[in-house]
Amino acid sequence: MLLHDTALVYGRYLRQSLRSRFALLFGVLMPLLYLLFFGPLLTGLPLGGQGSSWQLLVPGLLLQLGLFGASFAGFTIIIEKGQGVVERMRVTPVSRLALLLGRVLRDATLFVFQAVLLVLAALVMGLRAPLAGVLIGFAFVALLTVSLAALSYALAMRMDTPQTFGPTINALTMPSMLLSGLMLPMTLGPAWLDVLSHLMPFRYLVDAMRDAYVGAYATAHMLYGAAVAVGLAVLAVTVGTRVFRTAGA
Repeated sequence: MLLHDTALVYGRYLRQSLRSRFALLFGVLMPLLYLLFFGPLLTGLPLGGQGSSWQLLVPGLLLQLGLFGASFAGFTIIIEKGQGVVERMRVTPVSRLALLLGRVLRDATLFVFQAVLLVLAALVMGLRAPLAGVLIGFAFVALLTVSLAALSYALAMRMDTPQTFGPTINALTMPSMLLSGLMLPMTLGPAWLDVLSHLMPFRYLVDAMRDAYVGAYATAHMLYGAAVAVGLAVLAVTVGTRVFRTAGA
């Protein structure tokens, strides 16, 4: 029953997204601009890590894609509440978990697709990484998307207008990006900033992805990154489902 309901919700929202192909491609524009205009500036610089500058930058751009895209996913809930869609779903027998899972799995599918496009562009720019490492990176993008989209939907259920939701998300995502070392390794900064960045869960994900992109799979970074990614996804879906139930989504 849960799988059937989730598939129905997933299919509905995926078809909805595919009808807006421009928006699908536009979502990858910002990371692509970083790749084209920021990436070449790092070539040849001593960045203090294994591999090339592309192997350091691309994992961060992939997580940036998931961070900013999934965090704003809740806008659709606010729009649907205004259109009465949420009210109509409230009277259906579909489980609240399926309503959430269908949405976040749709988001994960779209952002992994965008991640594939970004990696293909990076290969043209000069990225060289093992296939297994690239696939592991896609898995991290999917888990991050599930986590942040679930929390975004939960937050949107508690808000009524985009004017309150948008600034709240901006206030959370920008410090998260800066303190996680998505653009450059935090080890390049002062010691206090490196220590502070370990409070951000995304720091562990980007460290793990950078290891994967140089073919280092059996590392502490990989272990911590996988644990944080899975744990955050489980926690976010649990919180999101509870909010959906109490809010009557």
